Amino acid sequence: MNRRFSDLNFDFENYVKYLCGKDNLVKVYYYNAHVRRRVNPGIWKKQRILFDKLNSNSYFKVTLCTRKSRLDMLGKEYYTIKGDDICLALDMIEDCYNDKFDKVILISGDGDFVELLKRVDKKGKGIGVCYFANCISRSLLNQADEIYLIDKKITNKFFWRG
Repeated sequence: MNRRFSDLNFDFENYVKYLCGKDNLVKVYYYNAHVRRRVNPGIWKKQRILFDKLNSNSYFKVTLCTRKSRLDMLGKEYYTIKGDDICLALDMIEDCYNDKFDKVILISGDGDFVELLKRVDKKGKGIGVCYFANCISRSLLNQADEIYLIDKKITNKFFWRG
């Protein structure tokens, strides 16, 4: 979100509370995967610190998925996170049907979540979608009661500068 600062400098808790506004924050589910330690030990160490920091916060539940190697059309290797979407969907549905929230805020632009949000909506829950500009499915936005653009001007307020 800001090239001058790492994610370690971002105040995730207060940013999410900002998104919640007057609503009470119940839980934040965070899905990610480690980079390969032997491939990039520096980034792996920073990720470990971030994941430990988030895990130590009672609002956060960090789910670490797997990172899989893929090849692009030119044969260049890249990595994708696998399992995060299904873990998110299962957690959201379980909490929805167990009445653990009144409103959910999904931070994603992925249109694959449209059907998930339709199910949540059928249970009478409020739906917010938080997204990056130019990285959003129109169908996903159409499912939301409220939308939140991840805006650099706003997010910059949540970076520690020390």
